[in-house]
Order: sequence, then structure tokens, then C-alpha cells
Amino acid sequence: MTASRLPIAGLVSGVPPSKSNFRQQIAFATARDGVKIAYARSGEGPPLVRAGSWMTHVEWDWQTPVWGPYVETLSRHRHLVRYDPRGCGLSDREVAGDLTLDALVSDVECVVDAAGLDRFSLMGSSQGGAVSLAYAARHPDRVTHLVLLDAFVRGTLVRQPSTQTQVDAMCALVAEGWTQDNPAFRQMFTSQFFPAGTRDQVDAFNELQRKCTSAEHAVRLVRAFSGLDARTSLALVRCPTLVLHCRGDVRVPYEEGRFIAAGIAGARLEPLDSGNHVPLKGEPAFERMIELIDAFLPVTGSNAPALGGLSNRERELLELLARGLDNAQIAAHLALAEKTVRNRVSALFDALGVENRSKAIVHARDAGFGRAV
Repeated sequence: MTASRLPIAGLVSGVPPSKSNFRQQIAFATARDGVKIAYARSGEGPPLVRAGSWMTHVEWDWQTPVWGPYVETLSRHRHLVRYDPRGCGLSDREVAGDLTLDALVSDVECVVDAAGLDRFSLMGSSQGGAVSLAYAARHPDRVTHLVLLDAFVRGTLVRQPSTQTQVDAMCALVAEGWTQDNPAFRQMFTSQFFPAGTRDQVDAFNELQRKCTSAEHAVRLVRAFSGLDARTSLALVRCPTLVLHCRGDVRVPYEEGRFIAAGIAGARLEPLDSGNHVPLKGEPAFERMIELIDAFLPVTGSNAPALGGLSNRERELLELLARGLDNAQIAAHLALAEKTVRNRVSALFDALGVENRSKAIVHARDAGFGRAV
């Protein structure tokens, strides 16, 4: 795996001992208010931007058993761009002003402009989902596909105003113990994010949180994210959207994923069988998540079959498959019986030389299908 070879000003490169076959490039962008935002690039192929979420550090997170598998897997067929939100990681730590949704969206705006991206897929998890939705609503001409992983558009206090006392108590604990060598205070978050994590994963996330930001900024993040509200963006999203959410997520309840999918026209909701906030490498839900993302997003097309020989009817069917519609939805769209659609889909697999729906969708997206709104 090699990184993009595009020239980047202020380039920093690194190879951790545990991933000697992996390369990333780190650079800096400047937000509208002058804040320097660190971003990393890895892999080759169609661009995918991963919005910043709770506690990232572009220099360290890819070396952990928590985020490393995400970075490596998402970079396998794509040009992955990810960044540290203001106040975290390698981005400016001393940030004045409120952490508003507008400010967080401006982090995305400056990164994609600095990286020279015109149109790209966007992925957001946790509060990165609210940021991604707001960006997609404001820039519909730039986002081709949207993936939301255990995301929320309503912060804790928006969903449940009665939890103010709990938020205040959490902030007091963070202020007191965030930087201590004893991870007990940070473990409070880790146990909510990854209750089913292995010891290595839990220990790594405990330490990563301390590396990512100061106690003061961690308190600001808790308060800001509790009050985030991006509900007005839902109805404005026009690109194909995949909503993935763990059924057992205690940090962001599954109902929030359902709420998001119901609010976006044509969005597809896929539940994941995990008790973690996001699936971790080693559990079946992680592999299922990657399978769904690979089938939904454009990937490198060097091995795609020639599609010029397909009939107009087959191309119409392939377009609907690439948009993520199931057989029942396709039948309704084409005014056909579901059994007829099932037979035609099987025949299409034979024509493409693929064994299953996921591979057909990958080839279709390689060839440009599924991008129409």
C-alpha cells in the first residue's frame, strides 16, 4: 500500500514499526478563523474524507488497535483523508471561541480545499456525523456519497435535556483527572465507547485520549457536543447515504441512527450487531461494516469488467443496484414482480461474471453507476 504522491506543503511522513507497509502524509490547512488543522492522507483511488470525531490524533491513531484497522482498511482501495478537529491531535490546541457546528464544518471545508479535492465521499461517526451532514447539506455539489457510522445529529442535551446534571458531573470528573497517569477518569469514556473491547484496545484508547487533548479542551468538547443540533441538515442532503449503527451502542443509541435515516430522502439503514460505539477489529460486525462500505462507495476500478455490452435494461437494473436498492425496491421502481427482479439480478451477475450482489455493486460503482441523485 502506498500513499498518494500529490505534492503537499509542510509534508510530514511516518512509518510506525507495526505497519511498515503503510504510508501516510501529514500536512496542515488553515480554517476561516486562522486555526491550523492537521490532516493525513493515505492510499490511492477515489477520495474518501473521514470527518473528525471524538479524540483523534493523525500521528498516533493509526498505530492503535482501535483506529489502525480503520485507517488501513479504508485506505486499501481509496485515497483516505482524515483530520484532527480543532483543539485535538496535531491541530492547534489553544482554540478561542465556542466549538459551534459552523466552526467544526469549517474544519472540513479548509481540509478538502487544501487537499485539492473537488468531489469526494464523506464519512462521519459520532459528532462527525453531525458535521458531515451539515457539510453535505451546504455543499451538495461536492459530496458524492455519505456514510454515517454510529452518528448523531442531536447531542445528549438535545435528545434528553434532563441529563444536564449528568453532563455537569462528567465535566467535573474530566477536569479533575484527565491528565493523571491513572486512567480511571478516561476509562469512564472508554467503557461507554468500547464495553466489548479487548484489554489492548481499551488500554490503547485510554492512552490515546490523553495524547489527543488537554483536560480543559476535553471539558469544552463534552459541553459542545452535548448541545450539537444538526437536524435541519437532514432534509437538505441529496447524495446517496448509508447509515450504519450498532444495535448495542450505549454512547449514541440505535434510535438516533433510525432517526437520521428516516430524515434523509432515500437513505439506507444497516444495523450492526455490536455492543461497541463503533465495531472493532476482531468482531464480525467490523467485517460486515467494511463489506457494506465497500459495496456502497466507489473503489479502484482496475479490475472492473467491461460493461459496454450490457443492454439498456441491464444497465438500468445495474444503476438501481448501485444505488443500494434491494429487490423489493427495484420491483416497485420498475413496476415488476419481485420474483422477476430476482431472476434478472441473477442473470446480471452472470453477465458481469460476479458471484454476489456486493461484487456487482463494486463493479458498477467503479464504472460510474449509482452516482445520480
